[in-house]
Amino acid sequence: MLHTYAASPFDQFDAWMKEAEKVEINDPNAMILATATPDGRPSLRTVLLKGVDPRGFVFYTNKTSRKGDELAANPRASLLFYWKSLHRQIRIEGQVEDVTDAEADAYYATRARVSRLGAWASIQSRPLPERSVLEERLAEMEAKYPGDEIPRPPYWSGYRLLPSLFEFWQDMPFRLHDRTVYSPSANGAWVQSKLFP
Repeated sequence: MLHTYAASPFDQFDAWMKEAEKVEINDPNAMILATATPDGRPSLRTVLLKGVDPRGFVFYTNKTSRKGDELAANPRASLLFYWKSLHRQIRIEGQVEDVTDAEADAYYATRARVSRLGAWASIQSRPLPERSVLEERLAEMEAKYPGDEIPRPPYWSGYRLLPSLFEFWQDMPFRLHDRTVYSPSANGAWVQSKLFP
């Protein structure tokens, strides 16, 4: 059965996310983040969507990680949400910008204590000789910050992907899938079109 799509891709995303939250057992907000070096060498990883607003899609990370390095050099990315139980996926492409310090501080404060300490202990994406090194670094941070007041590391923050394209994909019988694309017109309004499966 073909679906009717909302005029706004953000509204359509919200509708599909609400359905995913009802049926996906683990992390319906998990998304594949694709980045690339300036010379086009791509890399992928799964991150968690932590916010959506009228401007874009927000996620947080260590900015000295591989993805942080790649986004600093090439601030373009692509997101993929895949909900197997719903036979759906959404691709989103666009420019990436930093969230504000206030946004990063507010989200960081909601994280579990050990996760906040872990942001200090982990030198993300760098070689780890053995697990005990990470455990030792975490113990050092626990000693340094014994209470609940743990400042946000200066290298830990977030990004907002500002969409320039959405593709909503719905599985259909006989692999005759429905693919609906939203792209901005010259006046900034979103325009829908279809792609062959």
